[in-house]
Amino acid sequence: MESSLLNGWGIDPAYIIIALAVLTLVLLVAVLVCIGQYRKLYRRYDIFMRGKDAETLEDTIEGLINETDFLRSEDRAVKDLVKSMNKKLRASYQKTGIVRYNAFKGMGGNLSFVLALLDDNNSGFILNSVHSREGCYLYLKDVDKGQTDTILGSEEKEALEQALGY
Repeated sequence: MESSLLNGWGIDPAYIIIALAVLTLVLLVAVLVCIGQYRKLYRRYDIFMRGKDAETLEDTIEGLINETDFLRSEDRAVKDLVKSMNKKLRASYQKTGIVRYNAFKGMGGNLSFVLALLDDNNSGFILNSVHSREGCYLYLKDVDKGQTDTILGSEEKEALEQALGY
């Protein structure tokens, strides 16, 4: 019995049977691999769900959601605190310059000093302490954005330049 379709193609039926057998073996191996992966996944799922009922799992999920909400609010509070502290830090004196000097040659020792304190905007003050035999005199000069309205002595200029980072 001859098939007119197979004769038209010119293919031997034995080749078709061999090809289908190989394809069947490949598909059988693929099915076995899938079954193995399914069993492995089922074991992991069974371990995950063992001892837990749906209510306990739901409580666990709700607890995690509540904890996440709490942590988000705490994070917001910490960020606000950091912003507040940064504002205070910029307003505080953070740049300093100090120069010790001998105001009067006969006194001995560098007992006089100039102290420059500046904030982030280079505003602050210069404190000049002049020590003499009669007493100690303090002079305060304002600094605004690195500039002063009054004339500075050489030690005061040096302390201001130290504070400005020159």
